[in-house]
Amino acid sequence: MKILVPVKRVIDYNVKIRVKADSTGVETANVKMSMNPFDEIAVEEAVRLKEKNIATEVVVVSMGNDSVQETIRAALAVGADRGIHISLDDNINSLQAAKLLKKIVEEEKPDLVITGKQAIDDDANQTGQMLAALLGWGQGTFASKLEIADGHATIIREVDGGHMTVKLKLPAVVTTDLRLNEPRYPALPNIMKARSKPITKKMATELGVDLAKRVEVLKVEEPAKRSAGVRIKTVVELVDKLKNEAKVI
Repeated sequence: MKILVPVKRVIDYNVKIRVKADSTGVETANVKMSMNPFDEIAVEEAVRLKEKNIATEVVVVSMGNDSVQETIRAALAVGADRGIHISLDDNINSLQAAKLLKKIVEEEKPDLVITGKQAIDDDANQTGQMLAALLGWGQGTFASKLEIADGHATIIREVDGGHMTVKLKLPAVVTTDLRLNEPRYPALPNIMKARSKPITKKMATELGVDLAKRVEVLKVEEPAKRSAGVRIKTVVELVDKLKNEAKVI
């Protein structure tokens, strides 16, 4: 059983986001970058399936310039077997990413695709669903538990107000939620081994996908600063402010 795991390089979640001086985007120069946290969970789950002898190979794929190879190496250090780098310089939308992944799936023929439910830079939550639709595969989104047996994937997924259990016939696409697992820290020997694991580079322009921009970002602005709070002494004063100032009652 082969598992394919798409991973994305994003600004580290501990970094405070700053808007560029010219308002064309967010500052990424000299900013710590790391693997998207939801994708870390996807890699961990794939490696655990391999450790249980359910999967035989874990392949990670990432899109971007040469810097994404660092993100791929991080996944290889956790336990993935090899990586695929789809080389491109410009930002792409979720549908374009899904179409590029479809080409990789057609080449690699994995039995399961596990990816993060969303990336923390755009919070789109679209690529996994779009990939499943393009492939005609079943999908299990927001997975908090995953079990593989008898050619099927049983997934407990988080929904508003509770949990839903779905059973999918493989091959399928699964997107991970936060409670699926806790990613491990790679040991130093595994980090060293990751340096020798293969990464195949493919040019995005050669995969037959239309990468023309459909959306143009005109301006990026920081959200308005919140005004300072005020202390109130009585419930009567609170009700008055909610009614006459906030106008929420």
